[in-house]
Amino acid sequence: MSDSTPDTHGTVQDATVPAELYVQVQQFYARQMGLLDDGRPDDWAGTFTEDAVFQEASRLDEPLRGREAIRASSRARQKRLDEQKIDFRHWLGMLDVSRNDDGSLRTRAYALAMRTPRGGALDIFASVVCHDHLVPVNGSWQVRHRDLHHDGSGRD
Repeated sequence: MSDSTPDTHGTVQDATVPAELYVQVQQFYARQMGLLDDGRPDDWAGTFTEDAVFQEASRLDEPLRGREAIRASSRARQKRLDEQKIDFRHWLGMLDVSRNDDGSLRTRAYALAMRTPRGGALDIFASVVCHDHLVPVNGSWQVRHRDLHHDGSGRD
């Protein structure tokens, strides 16, 4: 049995990562999603590289390219949520982390996006598979590429 597997980009990835690294990635996502859910779109956008790409084919006609485009989209989203008095939360689970030869990481996780109108009931807005390419930056991680695939779209 091999301890490495090829990814979709042809790079050989380690099949497992050390527990400490896995926990660092979990903490990164907890903080990143917390920034978004706490209504801090500028700080959330700061967790992406300057040249990041954010793809969500079922929602966006074209990928968002660059941190500033991601920031602008996130600000507009937060404004809509505030106007509609909606609390929005993200939950990530089933996280898989692989290390690339260059030290970057590929991750795959399931995510639930939930919204609750103030005074109303919880609604699961979307269930997605999130594929990220994380790169090390100043002792932490940033997202270089995010690709979200909504359940029911026929893509993983």
